[in-house]
Amino acid sequence: MAEHILAHGSITTEELTTLYGYNHPPRAARDLRETGIPLETFRVKNAEGRTIAAYRFGNTEAIRADRLAGWTTFPKQFKQQLIERDGAKCSICQSRFEGRYLQIDHRIPYEVVSDSETPEERKIENYMLICGTCNRAKSWSCEHCPNWIQAKDPQVCVNCYWATPESYIHIALRHIRRVEVVWEETEITLYENLKKQAETLNLSMPEYVKKLVNKLVSKD
Repeated sequence: MAEHILAHGSITTEELTTLYGYNHPPRAARDLRETGIPLETFRVKNAEGRTIAAYRFGNTEAIRADRLAGWTTFPKQFKQQLIERDGAKCSICQSRFEGRYLQIDHRIPYEVVSDSETPEERKIENYMLICGTCNRAKSWSCEHCPNWIQAKDPQVCVNCYWATPESYIHIALRHIRRVEVVWEETEITLYENLKKQAETLNLSMPEYVKKLVNKLVSKD
Protein backbone atom coordinates (compact mmCIF):
# COMPACT_ATOMS: atom_id res chain seq x y z
CA MET A 1 0.00 0.00 0.00
CA ALA A 2 2.74 2.46 0.99
CA GLU A 3 4.75 1.62 -2.14
CA HIS A 4 1.70 2.27 -4.34
CA ILE A 5 1.09 5.67 -2.74
CA LEU A 6 4.75 6.58 -3.18
CA ALA A 7 4.55 5.67 -6.86
CA HIS A 8 1.13 7.14 -7.68
CA GLY A 9 0.35 9.67 -4.95
CA SER A 10 -2.71 7.82 -3.63
CA ILE A 11 -4.57 4.52 -3.71
CA THR A 12 -8.30 3.76 -3.81
CA THR A 13 -10.19 1.04 -1.97
CA GLU A 14 -10.94 -0.44 -5.40
CA GLU A 15 -7.23 -0.67 -6.23
CA LEU A 16 -6.49 -2.22 -2.85
CA THR A 17 -9.01 -4.95 -3.66
CA THR A 18 -8.38 -5.56 -7.35
CA LEU A 19 -4.61 -5.04 -7.46
CA TYR A 20 -3.54 -6.31 -4.05
CA GLY A 21 -6.35 -8.60 -2.93
CA TYR A 22 -7.35 -6.77 0.25
CA ASN A 23 -10.88 -7.88 1.13
CA HIS A 24 -11.17 -5.16 3.75
CA PRO A 25 -9.33 -2.02 2.54
CA PRO A 26 -10.04 0.05 5.72
CA ARG A 27 -8.10 -2.56 7.69
CA ALA A 28 -5.12 -2.10 5.37
CA ALA A 29 -5.27 1.65 5.97
CA ARG A 30 -5.52 1.11 9.70
CA ASP A 31 -2.51 -1.20 9.69
CA LEU A 32 -0.44 1.44 7.89
CA ARG A 33 -1.53 4.17 10.32
CA GLU A 34 -0.59 1.94 13.23
CA THR A 35 2.99 1.78 11.96
CA GLY A 36 3.24 5.52 12.60
CA ILE A 37 2.61 6.80 9.06
CA PRO A 38 -0.04 9.56 8.81
CA LEU A 39 -2.70 8.70 6.23
CA GLU A 40 -5.53 10.86 4.91
CA THR A 41 -8.83 9.53 3.59
CA PHE A 42 -10.60 11.34 0.77
CA ARG A 43 -13.35 10.57 -1.77
CA VAL A 44 -13.02 9.92 -5.50
CA LYS A 45 -15.22 8.57 -8.31
CA ASN A 46 -14.49 5.18 -9.82
CA ALA A 47 -14.97 4.29 -13.51
CA GLU A 48 -18.67 3.69 -12.90
CA GLY A 49 -19.15 7.06 -11.24
CA ARG A 50 -19.56 5.58 -7.79
CA THR A 51 -18.00 7.43 -4.84
CA ILE A 52 -15.29 5.40 -3.12
CA ALA A 53 -12.59 6.09 -0.56
CA ALA A 54 -8.96 6.75 -1.39
CA TYR A 55 -5.87 7.22 0.73
CA ARG A 56 -2.77 9.42 0.54
CA PHE A 57 0.02 10.33 2.93
CA GLY A 58 -0.74 13.08 5.43
CA ASN A 59 1.54 15.55 7.15
CA THR A 60 4.97 13.90 7.45
CA GLU A 61 5.69 16.04 10.51
CA ALA A 62 3.01 13.98 12.29
CA ILE A 63 4.94 10.72 11.93
CA ARG A 64 5.02 8.93 15.28
CA ALA A 65 8.53 7.70 16.04
CA ASP A 66 7.18 5.37 18.73
CA ARG A 67 5.09 3.58 16.10
CA LEU A 68 7.42 3.21 13.14
CA ALA A 69 8.15 -0.30 11.88
CA GLY A 70 5.38 -1.96 13.83
CA TRP A 71 2.85 -1.71 16.62
CA THR A 72 2.98 0.97 19.26
CA THR A 73 5.95 0.42 21.52
CA PHE A 74 5.50 0.44 25.27
CA PRO A 75 8.18 0.40 27.97
CA LYS A 76 8.33 -2.79 30.04
CA GLN A 77 7.35 -0.91 33.19
CA PHE A 78 4.08 0.20 31.57
CA LYS A 79 3.04 -3.41 30.96
CA GLN A 80 4.15 -4.32 34.47
CA GLN A 81 1.90 -1.60 35.86
CA LEU A 82 -1.06 -3.15 34.02
CA ILE A 83 -0.19 -6.60 35.38
CA GLU A 84 0.04 -5.22 38.90
CA ARG A 85 -3.33 -3.51 38.48
CA ASP A 86 -5.27 -6.35 36.80
CA GLY A 87 -3.15 -9.46 37.20
CA ALA A 88 -1.57 -11.48 34.38
CA LYS A 89 -4.86 -12.23 32.66
CA CYS A 90 -6.90 -11.17 29.65
CA SER A 91 -9.36 -8.40 30.53
CA ILE A 92 -11.92 -9.89 28.10
CA CYS A 93 -11.95 -13.67 28.65
CA GLN A 94 -10.24 -13.55 32.07
CA SER A 95 -7.86 -16.36 31.09
CA ARG A 96 -4.49 -16.27 32.81
CA PHE A 97 -1.31 -16.08 30.73
CA GLU A 98 2.36 -15.43 31.16
CA GLY A 99 2.85 -11.69 30.82
CA ARG A 100 4.70 -12.04 27.50
CA TYR A 101 1.60 -13.52 25.86
CA LEU A 102 -0.63 -10.59 26.78
CA GLN A 103 -0.97 -7.57 24.51
CA ILE A 104 -1.42 -3.98 25.60
CA ASP A 105 -4.68 -2.75 24.13
CA HIS A 106 -6.03 0.80 23.91
CA ARG A 107 -9.59 0.58 25.21
CA ILE A 108 -10.85 2.94 22.49
CA PRO A 109 -9.69 1.98 18.97
CA TYR A 110 -7.03 4.06 17.26
CA GLU A 111 -9.40 4.88 14.37
CA VAL A 112 -11.81 6.55 16.81
CA VAL A 113 -9.56 8.26 19.34
CA SER A 114 -6.71 9.00 16.89
CA ASP A 115 -4.24 8.06 19.64
CA SER A 116 -2.92 11.60 20.04
CA GLU A 117 -1.18 10.77 23.33
CA THR A 118 2.59 10.86 23.33
CA PRO A 119 4.42 8.16 25.34
CA GLU A 120 4.83 10.68 28.17
CA GLU A 121 1.10 11.47 28.24
CA ARG A 122 -0.23 7.90 28.33
CA LYS A 123 -2.68 7.21 31.12
CA ILE A 124 -2.84 3.66 32.39
CA GLU A 125 -6.63 3.80 32.76
CA ASN A 126 -6.93 4.05 28.96
CA TYR A 127 -5.29 0.65 28.48
CA MET A 128 -5.84 -3.00 29.36
CA LEU A 129 -4.20 -6.35 28.73
CA ILE A 130 -5.87 -8.82 26.37
CA CYS A 131 -4.89 -12.11 24.75
CA GLY A 132 -4.27 -12.47 21.02
CA THR A 133 -7.57 -14.28 20.41
CA CYS A 134 -9.65 -11.58 22.08
CA ASN A 135 -7.64 -8.87 20.35
CA ARG A 136 -8.54 -10.32 16.95
CA ALA A 137 -12.20 -10.68 17.96
CA LYS A 138 -12.25 -7.07 19.15
CA SER A 139 -10.67 -5.84 15.91
CA TRP A 140 -13.28 -7.63 13.78
CA SER A 141 -16.18 -6.40 15.90
CA CYS A 142 -14.94 -2.80 16.03
CA GLU A 143 -14.26 -2.63 12.30
CA HIS A 144 -17.87 -3.62 11.58
CA CYS A 145 -19.36 -1.22 14.13
CA PRO A 146 -21.34 1.74 12.67
CA ASN A 147 -19.63 4.08 15.13
CA TRP A 148 -16.17 2.99 13.95
CA ILE A 149 -17.19 3.38 10.30
CA GLN A 150 -19.12 6.66 10.53
CA ALA A 151 -19.50 8.76 13.70
CA LYS A 152 -16.26 7.81 15.48
CA ASP A 153 -17.64 9.03 18.83
CA PRO A 154 -15.26 8.02 21.67
CA GLN A 155 -18.11 8.15 24.20
CA VAL A 156 -19.93 5.40 22.29
CA CYS A 157 -16.81 3.26 22.56
CA VAL A 158 -16.48 3.93 26.29
CA ASN A 159 -19.84 2.22 26.82
CA CYS A 160 -18.91 -0.79 24.66
CA TYR A 161 -17.99 -4.25 25.92
CA TRP A 162 -14.69 -4.15 24.05
CA ALA A 163 -13.59 -1.03 25.92
CA THR A 164 -15.03 -1.68 29.36
CA PRO A 165 -15.97 -5.37 29.68
CA GLU A 166 -16.51 -4.88 33.40
CA SER A 167 -19.32 -2.36 32.83
CA TYR A 168 -20.89 -1.85 29.41
CA ILE A 169 -24.17 -0.95 27.66
CA HIS A 170 -23.71 -2.44 24.20
CA ILE A 171 -21.39 -4.49 22.01
CA ALA A 172 -20.58 -2.61 18.79
CA LEU A 173 -23.95 -0.83 19.20
CA ARG A 174 -25.85 -4.11 19.47
CA HIS A 175 -27.99 -4.80 22.54
CA ILE A 176 -26.08 -7.87 23.73
CA ARG A 177 -24.70 -9.26 26.96
CA ARG A 178 -22.01 -11.91 26.97
CA VAL A 179 -20.03 -13.94 29.48
CA GLU A 180 -16.65 -15.40 28.63
CA VAL A 181 -16.21 -18.73 30.42
CA VAL A 182 -12.92 -20.61 30.28
CA TRP A 183 -12.28 -23.99 31.86
CA GLU A 184 -8.64 -24.56 32.81
CA GLU A 185 -6.50 -27.35 34.24
CA THR A 186 -8.60 -29.46 36.64
CA GLU A 187 -11.81 -27.79 35.42
CA ILE A 188 -11.50 -29.42 32.01
CA THR A 189 -13.13 -32.62 33.28
CA LEU A 190 -16.23 -30.60 34.16
CA TYR A 191 -16.21 -29.07 30.69
CA GLU A 192 -16.04 -32.49 29.02
CA ASN A 193 -18.97 -33.73 31.12
CA LEU A 194 -21.04 -30.67 30.17
CA LYS A 195 -20.15 -31.18 26.52
CA LYS A 196 -21.34 -34.80 26.58
CA GLN A 197 -24.62 -33.77 28.20
CA ALA A 198 -25.10 -31.01 25.61
CA GLU A 199 -24.47 -33.47 22.76
CA THR A 200 -27.02 -35.87 24.23
CA LEU A 201 -29.63 -33.10 24.06
CA ASN A 202 -28.40 -32.01 20.61
CA LEU A 203 -27.49 -28.58 21.96
CA SER A 204 -24.41 -26.44 21.48
CA MET A 205 -22.37 -25.66 24.57
CA PRO A 206 -23.61 -22.04 24.80
CA GLU A 207 -27.21 -23.24 24.44
CA TYR A 208 -26.77 -25.88 27.13
CA VAL A 209 -25.02 -23.55 29.58
CA LYS A 210 -27.80 -20.97 29.12
CA LYS A 211 -30.37 -23.72 29.69
CA LEU A 212 -28.69 -24.67 32.98
CA VAL A 213 -28.49 -21.03 34.07
CA ASN A 214 -32.16 -20.43 33.23
CA LYS A 215 -33.11 -23.52 35.22
CA LEU A 216 -31.05 -22.37 38.19
CA VAL A 217 -32.37 -18.80 38.14
CA SER A 218 -36.01 -19.90 37.77
CA LYS A 219 -35.73 -21.75 41.10
CA ASP A 220 -35.13 -18.49 42.99
